[in-house]
Amino acid sequence: MVKEEIMLQKRLIELSRTAYTRGIVTFSDFMNLNELNIFHSIPKNQLQSRYETYGGYHLAERQMVAFLPDALYYDYSYPFQALEISPLNQRFSEDLTHRDYLGAVMNLGIERCKLGDIMLENKKAFLFVRNELTEYVIENLTRIRHTSVQACAAAEFYESYEPKYEEIKGSIASVRLDTVLSLAYPVSRSKLTAYIESKKVFVNGKLITSNGYRLKEGDIISVRKMGRIVYDGVLSETKKGRCLTRVRRYL
Repeated sequence: MVKEEIMLQKRLIELSRTAYTRGIVTFSDFMNLNELNIFHSIPKNQLQSRYETYGGYHLAERQMVAFLPDALYYDYSYPFQALEISPLNQRFSEDLTHRDYLGAVMNLGIERCKLGDIMLENKKAFLFVRNELTEYVIENLTRIRHTSVQACAAAEFYESYEPKYEEIKGSIASVRLDTVLSLAYPVSRSKLTAYIESKKVFVNGKLITSNGYRLKEGDIISVRKMGRIVYDGVLSETKKGRCLTRVRRYL
């Protein structure tokens, strides 16, 4: 385990200890899939408190960890806010990408760990930001590339939010991880195998390095630099024993 991973584990263990000894809820920063996997690999006997993870909606990839004391006697909320970022003039706005939005916010001097997921929706974006930075972003994020923008607190953002997706159906030999990925992504099996073995594939936030990992209905699969899919399960079986399967690939 590298030094950065050890330091992350120590910080999370200390947050858990603080929640237990002081009887308060403590929170991590936003963590990416690899960091969440490092967290889940901490031996349970080193965590002194219960915990939950959340990123603003049920499909969030970047999430915070909340460490909860045994005797929780007050309501709590995660210390982040959903912001809506939209162009001042729709007619003259550019087609901005996830990279454009992220780069503009980080150019304000904000670390990635203070930011959650960014969701693009009809010429605008939703972004989760830690509470202490929301006003700063609202006041200072005025331009992305050549497009003038405004940021404000999102009036409504539902936990059930689901990004746009493409539904893909197909017949596969089994519900192994590699075969389901080959249905979702038009690349060779050998390339998918290389992605899995090089630690780029996560199922429900946990790193999976086995091609033969068997999926369950509802599993969320994230592949670095390729995107996310949800495995919707087996719809039916053919006479030859193949599985008619459906996945949702998020755009």
